Amino acid sequence: MSSNSGKIQDLLIVLEQKYNAVKLGGGPKRNQKEHDKGKLTARERIAYLLDTDSDFLEIGAFAADGMYQEEGGCPSAGVVTGIGFVQGRMCVVVANDATVKAGAWFPMTAKKNLRAQEISMENRLPIIYLVDSAGVFLPMQNEIFPDKEHFGRQFRNNAKMSAMGIVQIAAIMGSCVAGGAYLPIMSDEAMIVDKTGSIFLAGSYLVKAAIGEIIDNETLGGATTHCEISGVTDNKYNSDQDCLDAIKKIFDKIGACEKAGFDRVKPKEPEISADQLLERFPVERVKPYDMLEVLAGIVDGGIVEEYKPDYGKTLICGFARIDGWAVGIVANQRKVVKTAKGEMQMGGVIYSDSADKAARFIMNCNQRKIPLVFFQDVSGFMVGSKAEHGGIIKDGAKMVNAMANSVVPKFTIIVGNSYGAGNYAMCGKAYDPRLIYSWPTAQMAVMSGASASQTLLQIKVSSLKKAGKEISPDEEKQLLGEITSKYEEELSPYYAASRLWVDGVIRPDETRKVISMGIQAANHSPITEKFNVGVIQT
Repeated sequence: MSSNSGKIQDLLIVLEQKYNAVKLGGGPKRNQKEHDKGKLTARERIAYLLDTDSDFLEIGAFAADGMYQEEGGCPSAGVVTGIGFVQGRMCVVVANDATVKAGAWFPMTAKKNLRAQEISMENRLPIIYLVDSAGVFLPMQNEIFPDKEHFGRQFRNNAKMSAMGIVQIAAIMGSCVAGGAYLPIMSDEAMIVDKTGSIFLAGSYLVKAAIGEIIDNETLGGATTHCEISGVTDNKYNSDQDCLDAIKKIFDKIGACEKAGFDRVKPKEPEISADQLLERFPVERVKPYDMLEVLAGIVDGGIVEEYKPDYGKTLICGFARIDGWAVGIVANQRKVVKTAKGEMQMGGVIYSDSADKAARFIMNCNQRKIPLVFFQDVSGFMVGSKAEHGGIIKDGAKMVNAMANSVVPKFTIIVGNSYGAGNYAMCGKAYDPRLIYSWPTAQMAVMSGASASQTLLQIKVSSLKKAGKEISPDEEKQLLGEITSKYEEELSPYYAASRLWVDGVIRPDETRKVISMGIQAANHSPITEKFNVGVIQT
């Protein structure tokens, strides 16, 4: 094993350890408490529901990672979400994790739920809600309650999704309290587990405080009450398993959907193995490498049919297949290249010619109805007088315009650097990729750690001098260390994943699965919008 491969293996071990910790939710004791109540945990419910041996693509596994520590943490934001298959039908699944603060909603819980609904809406996928939540986490209600992208947005989405014809099935498998009660009842069908499921706008304690009525929760809002008296829920079941079986029966009878018609043939394995891929991708972010050699471990047969290979060489544009699906690839070339005029161009930097090429390529993919896949290892756009006089802003704007207005689905994989405007042009989160994942080697920020730390140090030293304080070289060195440490933490792919700037952190050998399932999901949603770039920068 080479030194480089060994370093990546270390990163993969950290990834596995972090994911295994996340999967425990609130921990073994809390999981056992759920079992003692006769309940399955959120992940057990999903495993039981999904088709045996089918793929499941988890969304937001590391959401809230390292956040809310003063509240004891909130692993995976207290909810498990992803794309899977029920009775052969692709769908989105959302399952509250009652082992994490009784499934209470933290700010990141709301953001993650909304992301799951967004994926359902974009791809017109049916969605299943497995509800088991104590409602809003009251100490943080001001960060989750009133704003546009807060808790209430999910109910707006329920209504919009219903109007769009998207199937929504809800199972009340534990607590379902206050405003959260609207989610299952705004779904097409609401089922409830007897004795463990309950739904009400206010629990027994609040009812007593508000109107003086003394009543127990089961009588107030249990399965019998809502299936036999109020008619709020549709059917009750004796156990989690019975309820999940009922969902399977519903999905067994759902009619076929229209297709977008993306092209797929029989898949081929990549040209090189996963181990060889790791050998070719350097962990050190400053080392050059040939992105085409990395793509050989991802695309079918290792074949990328390059578009304008001798022009704009710092961006690779080309057609390929991934797991049989036709794709258009836009990837940063990380080796130093030479133009026909004899000029040297730095790898990972977007120049005027490469931005111009990418804009035209993106337009061609829209013309041909081919999904776009962006592989990011980008330092940013070229700077300096030569680049500015050559119109780098204009050419960069043209690329961003074409990418932002694309109507074909876009997918983004951050393999290395993702800095500044380069993140934007290469379809960062702000530009609506259907899915966006990063490798453990990724770094995301407005600029590199070294550049940012030196800049922040200069600002801090200047501020101190203005306040009349001179600092010694040793103090300046210590200050730089503190700034660098903080910035390096924020560069981490897990920092990005915790805030859902990316949908997750994956092993490089999972890249094909992510893209393939993403296109399969997108194929459920026919393209109805006309591609129009508006005023293009010429």
